[in-house]
Amino acid sequence: MSFKSYVLSAVTTLALATTASAEMAHMMVQDAYARASNKMAGAAFMEILNHTGVDDRLIEARSDVAKRVQLHTHKEDANGVMKMMHVEAGFAIPAGETHLLQRGGDHVMFMGLTRELKDGDMVNVTLVFDKAGEITVQIPVDIDRQPEAAHGGHGDHGDHSAHSN
Repeated sequence: MSFKSYVLSAVTTLALATTASAEMAHMMVQDAYARASNKMAGAAFMEILNHTGVDDRLIEARSDVAKRVQLHTHKEDANGVMKMMHVEAGFAIPAGETHLLQRGGDHVMFMGLTRELKDGDMVNVTLVFDKAGEITVQIPVDIDRQPEAAHGGHGDHGDHSAHSN
């Protein structure tokens, strides 16, 4: 390979990598809030918007507010009882779509709280995506928020957006 071909190949590779990186930079989190369910557990809820042309998946969440942080959902068992369960595969977020993490559905679960979640506190949560990488968001604790206020700005709770790096 000639030097000229090598340089052209390197520039093309860099351009493709930059385009892919810019494409991945459009995962957004908005309308997020957290709450404690008791002294040992809590959860975070939010809208995750995939403004890219690439399907992605939320595969992990981390926070220093709990000993364990997992992605959870609710499923109905054979007896009609709703049970919470860990979703090891994470949550798919198709290109151009929004995935809602809400009470009674998919959510980030905090187990073994390391501190009390008080109304108005902020919780740092790192969301890990398969393709977009890590996004760290500051989520306000809102003890009084009602479930119907969790989607689409039903109520003025501000836009707690975060963008991936």
